[in-house]
Amino acid sequence: MKPAKILHLHSTFNLGGKEARAVRLMNHFGDAAEHVILSAQPDSLSAREALDPKVRVTFPDDAPSLAGKPSLSRYRDFVSYFRQFDLILSYNWGSMDGVMARTLFSRLEGLPPLIHHEDGFNEDEQKKLNWKRNWFRKFALGGARALVVPSEQLVRIASDVWKQPDQKIHRIPNGIDVKRFEKKPQRGALPGFIRREGDVIVGTVAGLRAIKNLPRLVRACAAAGDNVRLVIVGEGPEKDRILAEAQRVGLTDRLLMPGFLSEPARYIGLFDIFALSSDSEQFPISLIEAMAAGLPVVATDVGDIKSMVSQANQGFIKPLPDESPLFESLTTLVQHQQLREDIGIQNRVKAQAEYNESKMLARYGLLYGHALGRSDFGSARSRLS
Repeated sequence: MKPAKILHLHSTFNLGGKEARAVRLMNHFGDAAEHVILSAQPDSLSAREALDPKVRVTFPDDAPSLAGKPSLSRYRDFVSYFRQFDLILSYNWGSMDGVMARTLFSRLEGLPPLIHHEDGFNEDEQKKLNWKRNWFRKFALGGARALVVPSEQLVRIASDVWKQPDQKIHRIPNGIDVKRFEKKPQRGALPGFIRREGDVIVGTVAGLRAIKNLPRLVRACAAAGDNVRLVIVGEGPEKDRILAEAQRVGLTDRLLMPGFLSEPARYIGLFDIFALSSDSEQFPISLIEAMAAGLPVVATDVGDIKSMVSQANQGFIKPLPDESPLFESLTTLVQHQQLREDIGIQNRVKAQAEYNESKMLARYGLLYGHALGRSDFGSARSRLS
């Protein structure tokens, strides 16, 4: 059977949670599909480094742009482009013009089905959803074959706010290859990292964006003790602001920012504590990776984070806006090694039991296969894995 031709519409293709999942699915399906990826930010493509070289994927520079003001002329260009594909997969708000184009012209023959994925919101909607965007999503998603979300919170929003029917909403929790994270971290996998006696390493993996509020994590580490070192793996526009906060609180000499690094399983086990200081999350893959590596977690109580971690870890997930409980939780874990180890063990057990990627891969395979009309698409294992 010929490979399915799949078009991916992304707000950005820099490696983050949704991109990591999309890459894993593409690698998993292997030669059952060939892919075309459009990004609303054409220069933000770092996730391509995580793609298996054998996966057939292109990043065209002559396709309709996902960025721009909504207009019928732009939407007509999308529709003409869509006809060459068997399935469209769209992701987050940055792809919504493509979703709207597919809905407006849904009665035309030859248009492929569209499945939309929502993983969360940027800083402009962290406190309150934008009513104009809600209206736009409600209408645009009307023509989608399915809407996929990872968290319970997004299920409620999709149903109550975007008014999508229950049968269209599919909650598929994120999953990872947990066995890869059980191995010892590789020496040299974290450039510039040297552990000194007595150090406690707090680490995070996140895009350097305002919604991640990494200056908050800098302040927390500065307050937790002089033996605390902070590692922030990721890239993005907030780097200078993070460095400025580190200088202000005296953490510059204990902060390592190596930029984007692929394959977190190679280095995340070097951390003693995993931390998330975000103003908004949903079901972060980086948190699952940390749990699978046996780390305790300190985080803000946003999205599904508190229900994701083990029961023993839930007391270290603290609500906003007051930062002091988060700082106190981090300090407690810094000061008690045995507590860190005990919680880490329970997090690993939960990750192994609930977040193994096999279930996630199977559910996505069935959903995509059904839309493609190929019953064997979801059951076929990639020869690239």
